[in-house]
Amino acid sequence: MRQTEMHLTDGDRELIESYRTKGLHQAREINRAHVLSALDRSVPEAQIMAVLGVGRTVIWRTRAAYLEGGAEYALRDVARPGKPRRYGTDVEAQISALACSEPPAGARRWTIALLGKVAQTEAGVGPISRETIRRLLKKTASSRGAS
Repeated sequence: MRQTEMHLTDGDRELIESYRTKGLHQAREINRAHVLSALDRSVPEAQIMAVLGVGRTVIWRTRAAYLEGGAEYALRDVARPGKPRRYGTDVEAQISALACSEPPAGARRWTIALLGKVAQTEAGVGPISRETIRRLLKKTASSRGAS
């Protein structure tokens, strides 16, 4: 198997050595630092895999990330976007304001189910589950109109 040569800059070597020795980082980051250090010293991939217990793709991806964006990019995890929020802050504010208002006639206080029914009739809210309403109110520490 042919291995691509890779050489680190002096600054990158210092950064990687600090990752390897200080122990203030996540295990994945420390493993990547070990991989980069071993690649810099021309250690064969098979030996890196055996010693560190990582797969060949970890070595390839770490090398590619270093060549693409440098040591910081190769060592750290890239932030993942996650699922986009379904309801914006305006909807949260509407529901929170509704929960703080007087309950409708015939009700002593707001319940989650009652808030769900009324919120769906509000403009801009649309269909919303009672669990979503519960989570939104939990974030705002709302008491649903209890005095």
